Amino acid sequence: MTRVWQWNRPVTVREVLEDLQQERSIAYTTVMTVMDNLHQKGWVRREAEGRAYRYTAVSTRAAYSAALMNEAWSTSDNPAAALVAFFGMMSPEQREALRDAVRIVQHDEPEPPAAADAPAPPAAGPGTAPSAPGEEGGSGARRSEPGR
Repeated sequence: MTRVWQWNRPVTVREVLEDLQQERSIAYTTVMTVMDNLHQKGWVRREAEGRAYRYTAVSTRAAYSAALMNEAWSTSDNPAAALVAFFGMMSPEQREALRDAVRIVQHDEPEPPAAADAPAPPAAGPGTAPSAPGEEGGSGARRSEPGR
């Protein structure tokens, strides 16, 4: 997948092979099998061009990485322990990036609807903060305790 993303355009098995062969010896059939597997799994799209196919990434590298992490986490016998171990391997910078991501996701989540049977907030008594104008109580003055 890295090679497909690097090209940033539809690529052939031959192009990926030649790119990989600059680093190591690898057979055409190996690259072809990997590209076919990626297509079967839905990670790349392919279009016939003559006797060859041109492959294009279906998703971004970030989405691919997220799917791999989700697959590893969801297939664990103990997902919570897997997450704790994963977080333990992170650098401080990675943990901060994770905190930022959680804040973004939590911010994007819609507020849950108020439950009809939720308990009412406690009545304000002496020593409670004054209500703001426009809130129940209206003027900003303290509400008195019931019975007074």
